[in-house]
Amino acid sequence: MRWRRVGLALALRAAVRFDRVMRKSFAAGLAIVATAIFVSCGNRAEPAPEKATAKDEYFAYIGTYTKGDSEGIYAYRFDAASGHLGPLGAVAKIREPSFLAIHPNSRFLYAVSEIDDYDEDNNGSVSAFEIDRQSGALTPLNTVSSKGAWPCHLNVDQTGKTLAIANYRSGTVATISLETGGKLGSGGAAIQNSGSSVNPNRQEGPHAHSADFSPDNRYLISADLGTDQVLVFRVDPATAVLEPNDPAFAKVNPGAGPRHFAFHPSGKFGYVINELQSTVTAFNWDAERGVLAEMQTISTLPEDYAEPTNTAEIEVHPSGKFLYGSNRGHDSIAVFAIDEKNGKLKAVERTSTQGKTPRSFAVDPTGQFLFAVNQNTNNLVVFRIDQQSGRLTQEGEPLQVPSPVCVKFVKVG
Repeated sequence: MRWRRVGLALALRAAVRFDRVMRKSFAAGLAIVATAIFVSCGNRAEPAPEKATAKDEYFAYIGTYTKGDSEGIYAYRFDAASGHLGPLGAVAKIREPSFLAIHPNSRFLYAVSEIDDYDEDNNGSVSAFEIDRQSGALTPLNTVSSKGAWPCHLNVDQTGKTLAIANYRSGTVATISLETGGKLGSGGAAIQNSGSSVNPNRQEGPHAHSADFSPDNRYLISADLGTDQVLVFRVDPATAVLEPNDPAFAKVNPGAGPRHFAFHPSGKFGYVINELQSTVTAFNWDAERGVLAEMQTISTLPEDYAEPTNTAEIEVHPSGKFLYGSNRGHDSIAVFAIDEKNGKLKAVERTSTQGKTPRSFAVDPTGQFLFAVNQNTNNLVVFRIDQQSGRLTQEGEPLQVPSPVCVKFVKVG
């Protein structure tokens, strides 16, 4: 009996050990399968953009016009904790890089050349650069046609596979496929808009002025200054295929001249800044159908201002609480508070940009600072943003940059 009990005990221990081994093997198998699934899925899309923190440093890239003293794209090293900027000089020599875009993985930068003599078809061009995340240096990759004349705006979709471009002079909206290594590919499309509006000097034909992807990456929005339309396209980022939505556009006030567009972080609202009438139009956004419904139009100027002026850039603060727009002529940044429930705007203030012709500006990734670039006084001015009111206070002295037009940020490292 004693030996029988010992045998049973040994058998029981062996069974327990076997069970433990099998459980570990099963868990390991699950881990291997999960890893394989993760890697497989990860190869299909770019990783999520890095989160911004006030402890980080960033490169601020400045697009310019090169008809004067500018050599191309300039860069600064920006400390988000202190607000300090260190100049890196010209990092890419390129003609008329008026607008820039950054790839979601922060490894590549794209720049339009706002020209119409790149090829025999009188197109402009787009160039790709690889970013050195340590030094800020840009290495050229390739240059291709923008599929239209005077490209003035561009953006990369969230998967990093499609680049969209607005060609102002020809009124075309184009897409270009992006290769894994950041180069501009051969795929894509170009859609020619048609029509005109009431201003004979500026609206004699279509003038595409912006290209922005919707938060869900299913649509492309393009403000057309010449036709008073905010165009909506369905887009397939995997193939760079573009086609008009139904309905194909939303209208703004005749003669308004829509220029740039910005979505609210909630994905419920969209805003277009109207160049010719110095207004902002707020829309409700139906993300399912791709439909913009106007709900408000508000001036960017003081009531008593009557001098010549027009608007340029628009951006929503990362918090979704504030909206900013630039006035050229009045030379200011218009600050609006956003009603979180209905998306409507309320004027807060208009702050001088300490220069002439603020063609563009950008809120830094941390939401603490606004960088305004004054094209006609060749300077960059940094403002600190009050996180409660959205108001702007100048930070430090203006920095000299020749003919600045656009600002984009990339995290160091």
